[in-house]
Amino acid sequence: MKSDIILAGVGGQGILSIAAAIGNAALAENLFLKQAETHGMSQRGGAVISHLRLSDKEIASDLIPIGKADLILSVEPMESLRYLPFLSATGYLVTNITPFVNIPNYPDYDAIMEQIKALPRFVAIDADELAKEAGNTRASNMVMLGAASPFIDIEIEKLEAGIRQIFEQKGEEIVEMNLKALRLGRKFSEKNR
Repeated sequence: MKSDIILAGVGGQGILSIAAAIGNAALAENLFLKQAETHGMSQRGGAVISHLRLSDKEIASDLIPIGKADLILSVEPMESLRYLPFLSATGYLVTNITPFVNIPNYPDYDAIMEQIKALPRFVAIDADELAKEAGNTRASNMVMLGAASPFIDIEIEKLEAGIRQIFEQKGEEIVEMNLKALRLGRKFSEKNR
């Protein structure tokens, strides 16, 4: 088993929580894990990227080579395009369709979505809307994890346990809201891939 995942987005969108949930689940499955993160100006809405490599065998490098990612999970549509060179020929792009417009020359939204829809394997999801349904728009990152979960070779129960680990200190209500967000994202992806 080997899974190379690029997590992409903008600071404050919960990329590191997604990485932590996957990492906790991978460790629970006794998988090897390597991760490299770039935070940059993430606190000010800058780009955030995380390379996450999972395997049942030792992993030599924490960086994913160009053209080798099995999955790009992006919580922002423009950021999904920025990292497309990493996607393998058989890989999936899972992206939120809600833009985070934080620059004056943000590209044309329709052009971005046209490029995404031209890909052979993608899931484009309104994670913000499903997060509202789960109880809080801040759970859109867990909606995204749920949407990507069918393409990650880890049992959904292990991902749920990983989420529980991250949020348990915030109380059961927060845990359940995030688990609901995960399940809504997964349900959408299973119907729309």
